[in-house]
Amino acid sequence: MRSLLLALSFLPLLTQSTNIVLSNDDGWAEINIRVFYDMLTNANNSVVLSAPADNKSGTGSSDAPATPLIKPCEFNSCPTGSPAQGFNASNPRLNYVNSYPVTSMRYGIQTLSPKFFGGAPELAVAGFNVGANLASTTLISGTVGAATEAAKESIPAIAFSGTTGSQTAWTAPIQPYVNIYAALSTNITQTLIASGKPFLPSNIWINVNYPAVSGTSCSSTRDFKFVLSRINAAGSNAAQDVRTCGTSRLPTEKSVVGTRGCFASVSVGRADTKGDASASEQAVVLGKLAAVLSCLPS
Repeated sequence: MRSLLLALSFLPLLTQSTNIVLSNDDGWAEINIRVFYDMLTNANNSVVLSAPADNKSGTGSSDAPATPLIKPCEFNSCPTGSPAQGFNASNPRLNYVNSYPVTSMRYGIQTLSPKFFGGAPELAVAGFNVGANLASTTLISGTVGAATEAAKESIPAIAFSGTTGSQTAWTAPIQPYVNIYAALSTNITQTLIASGKPFLPSNIWINVNYPAVSGTSCSSTRDFKFVLSRINAAGSNAAQDVRTCGTSRLPTEKSVVGTRGCFASVSVGRADTKGDASASEQAVVLGKLAAVLSCLPS
């Protein structure tokens, strides 16, 4: 209930129910994805979780057929000998895939979505990841790999990552950073949904990263501000970015997250390269998320 109250108090608007596939690279039984699942569901969405059976952080866009378990799932969430894909007995919308994040996301889109939604999902979200995924780290992040896989399959996608936290079982007490990151991620998701379809241009995904949460800094969702950013630093001959905050060069996501004051980065990427999108594609996201975007202090 405390997760629900926090999320609802932060969300600026109500939106229609949306069919969402949720994945990550930290594993299906990690606390972050389970709390995020609850918040997205409590925000009136129809959500299916399809994530690796074990921690697959840093596996990028690796892909392989799922295989039966030769050891227990992470945190003993399923026993040795379990099938290659399985689900929680009390909630069949919580699914594991004994393979990589990309494989898990594809299973969610191609197998679970027709079962639960009667067709393809309307949106895919990945995370929120244990640890930030900034700049070149996007190339090896399994969370980013899952999001870009969805975008390649024509499903608009968002990857979320938080600086604070460590691998934690879903049964552990919920720490403040988990609720904060989950509420912020739900807010961005609901804002995008409220902007209307198509949610994103073809081949485009959004990369969201949060700074650290502590008892004295960034300890409430109200402390945070979202800033449109670039994944990578622009070269000397790089084309201009979308014009916002008085400039045609967006700050890098590293500089946003590193700025004092609880700033979260929102970068627009291309799924085929995991690099930055064009100014016109950035402009689409700027328009859709304008209600929650801010500028860095001058």
